[in-house]
Amino acid sequence: MNPSPPAYPAPRVQDLAVGERPQERLEKLGPGALSDSELLAMLLRSGRKGHSVLSISRQLVTEAGSLAALTRWREADFRKVGGIGRVKALQLITVMEIARRVAASDQGERPLLNRPELVFAHYRAQTAGLSVEKFWVLCLNRKNRLIRQVELTSGTATSSLAHPREVFREAVHHGATSVICVHNHPSGDPAPSAADVQVTRQLREAAKALDIALLDHVIIGQAGADPQGRGFYSFREAGVL
Repeated sequence: MNPSPPAYPAPRVQDLAVGERPQERLEKLGPGALSDSELLAMLLRSGRKGHSVLSISRQLVTEAGSLAALTRWREADFRKVGGIGRVKALQLITVMEIARRVAASDQGERPLLNRPELVFAHYRAQTAGLSVEKFWVLCLNRKNRLIRQVELTSGTATSSLAHPREVFREAVHHGATSVICVHNHPSGDPAPSAADVQVTRQLREAAKALDIALLDHVIIGQAGADPQGRGFYSFREAGVL
């Protein structure tokens, strides 16, 4: 019986030719000198038999269309690329989620959120590609600038929205004078459901009782899936608040 052929280890970053090693380029030239695929290679660390880690990284960027587009990929999308198993797919999803949150965070002056268009602009990147429904409460100061955004719930698209008690507990805790509630529709169509209308009316009554202004409840969708072409729905504009 012929012996089984030896198993060859998957090509790793350190196995590349010296001039091709992203780690050495990173150390000498800094992260700005690395291409998108080289940055991904630093995360992946190893490839698969016959394919270097750089070739897999290039394939990821090519198939997604851009590094930014990878932030919308799910585990199944990553695992379609040869050499990426469950663990690596989950690692990449984690990094992409960090990137999404950093991009959505306030890097300068607290954002002014006094119109639904501004709320939509603030959340468009954060909600892009989400397959679950999330609910946020935005705590605002007297000038309608964001003090703190708090994610109250995260679940399936059919899960119930947040209870008014939880919404206004956060408002009181952060010293907000007003709040805006926001949630997304994974389908992309921001038209409100009966449950959305009901919880908004409950929020309206709770706001009156606590003397904390409920400026709006905005549903975030996608312009392409919105019959109105806007990508969001405002209960304030609809006259519910």
